[in-house]
Amino acid sequence: MVMVLSIFILVIGGAVAALYFNRDEGRLNNAVGEVEVLAKRARTLATLQQRPYALEFTRQGVALMPYGEAMLNPKDRDQLIAEEEFAMAEGIENVQPSRRDAWVVEDDMLLLVRRWATGRWEEMKRGDRQVWRFDPGGICEPCGVRIELENGSWIAVLFHPLTAGITETESEIL
Repeated sequence: MVMVLSIFILVIGGAVAALYFNRDEGRLNNAVGEVEVLAKRARTLATLQQRPYALEFTRQGVALMPYGEAMLNPKDRDQLIAEEEFAMAEGIENVQPSRRDAWVVEDDMLLLVRRWATGRWEEMKRGDRQVWRFDPGGICEPCGVRIELENGSWIAVLFHPLTAGITETESEIL
């Protein structure tokens, strides 16, 4: 009986440890999955609406928006969005609604971006913005995203310029 209980405790302990270590991996995979969905959505919207879309990387997260908005100061952007909403409510013709979406970085996560022209990961610090453009022809520049947890675990992915899908993944889970 003691032997059976010992084996049972070992199995339960191993399962709990596996769940604990896989939790970080799952969180990181979910985070890069959210960024990939935004990238594919930006590519699709740019193609369908025949106007450039962008992903804006900041310390707070990743936001999907029309490229023209991404180039604006955030205060001016809020005014533009309000004007668009007013035009839609008034039924003004020739107003094409913009699609916006976002993924918010969790408190214990750090977002880094690597552009194709640079070979280094750049941390998104307070006030920093990086804009990743998606052209109406369905092309974007190659881009990489790295997400780090406070405990040192991280995942890095590179995106393909034609599909906006993940082409390479590298990670270290502690």
